[in-house]
Amino acid sequence: MTIKIFTDQMNREISVQFPPKRIISLVPSQTEFLYDLGLKDEIIGQTKFCIHPEEMRKQNTMIGGTKNLKLELIAQLKPDLIIGNKEENEQGQIEYLMQHFPVWMSDINTMDDAYEMMQKIAEMVHKTNEAEAIIHQIKTDFDQLKIKVNEHENSQKIAYFIWRKPYMVAAKNTFINHLIETLNFENVFAKNLERYASVSEEDIIDKNPAVIFLSSEPYPFKQKHISELQNLLPLAKIILVDGEMFSWYGSRLRFSANYFKELLNQLSN
Repeated sequence: MTIKIFTDQMNREISVQFPPKRIISLVPSQTEFLYDLGLKDEIIGQTKFCIHPEEMRKQNTMIGGTKNLKLELIAQLKPDLIIGNKEENEQGQIEYLMQHFPVWMSDINTMDDAYEMMQKIAEMVHKTNEAEAIIHQIKTDFDQLKIKVNEHENSQKIAYFIWRKPYMVAAKNTFINHLIETLNFENVFAKNLERYASVSEEDIIDKNPAVIFLSSEPYPFKQKHISELQNLLPLAKIILVDGEMFSWYGSRLRFSANYFKELLNQLSN
């Protein structure tokens, strides 16, 4: 058995059996990335929110939610590697797992962070060539997206809603906000002190975004919710958007650039 030392995105060094054979993933976007690297047999546990690919969700052990992990079940699975995320997992539970298992943590706010995460995980699981192919496709697609963004001349003021009762929006230093800026939109709540901020109806009216994105996750906004905000901002363009395209920072980014092109087309009409 070979033991190697790797550094995660929180600058922690962890010792890992190389290559790891019993992996638990605590984050949906990273779980999908691991499967896309070809690690179908190595993944022994994932969260209930790890919905892609669907067939593996049916086969694998569910170890709770991203912020409500079943710690005893994880221990029973005897992983030789756990992969989590600073934002999406609960600090106390992660610190507990770190006392017993190798835990590699990502910390992602930008596309460069996402690329680094994919490269570092791929090195750790001995799948660098597979990761490079995925990263190359994403970078190529986003280079093409830049051309489309430059054609879309007017920067629009937008708000990106992630929750209802209370309303919550994506603000500064979030991966969502980074992608909003990549699309040359101005997030009207970007300067908020909180990364994910609760906002009142008065706040929404005061900021007066021209466009509102209602995300499909974590709150499942539907068509029926549009009228609530339309009553506050009658002139705003309110659109239901696929939250996975804005917040999944793994291999699902292969689909994001084309999705964003269609979104820009929709806003141009």
